[in-house]
Amino acid sequence: MEAAKRFNASIMIGLSEGERKFVGLRQAVAMVKSFKEEYSLPVFLNPDHSHSVESAKDAFDAGFDSVHIDLSKLPIKENIEGTKKVVDYVKSKKLEVSVEGELGYLRGESRVQKEVIKIKPEDLTKPEEAAEFADKTGIDRFAGAYGNSHGISLDEPALDIERIRAVRKVLPEKVAMVLHGGSGIPDSQIKEAIKAGIANIHINTEIRTAYVEALRKFLADNPEETTPYKILALAVEAARKKVEEKLKLFGNIN
Repeated sequence: MEAAKRFNASIMIGLSEGERKFVGLRQAVAMVKSFKEEYSLPVFLNPDHSHSVESAKDAFDAGFDSVHIDLSKLPIKENIEGTKKVVDYVKSKKLEVSVEGELGYLRGESRVQKEVIKIKPEDLTKPEEAAEFADKTGIDRFAGAYGNSHGISLDEPALDIERIRAVRKVLPEKVAMVLHGGSGIPDSQIKEAIKAGIANIHINTEIRTAYVEALRKFLADNPEETTPYKILALAVEAARKKVEEKLKLFGNIN
């Protein structure tokens, strides 16, 4: 929020299912609402990778102003059916809330990987399936697999920019394209992905890593410190700097 305030930027704050359980659904909504009121910025609280219809509905019912339903591990028919249930539920109650669906398989986890992540051709999103998925579900945002993966791989990711362009071409104009697993992707590829049609990029592992490295350093340098706000200050500052770096890269200023 401090980074967004500095650059007058629109941002999305994503909470995974584990993070939602830790923070609390209504508590997260209240916290973000207080920042939105104080800073007057366009901020969207998103339940990142809701792996069930119920999980997505629970976040929406708690007051999240964006919804991500991720049934990408299911066969496409079941994915479409479940995603449409969420879209219909959300839109029947609050039309302006944006709903994201996902198609294609993203490997990895939100951490620094100890191995090379091998992405197979069949993992990637097929343009014709993306068009069918968007048409039958009525989603507002489409998340696909284009060579991206969760976490930071030992090898350098290689986004399939032509695949992004091909998917963008067949999606309805109103459907925004989302890139998950943005951590560790070279800046040049990120810029090309944006030019090709990506409108929303998720960065998690790089922020976590900056936070934890600063936290570990402070604890090592100050082993007697017991005051939480003093312990966490440098970690929060490291996260802010990383977010500012990404906002500049994305061109998300003013």
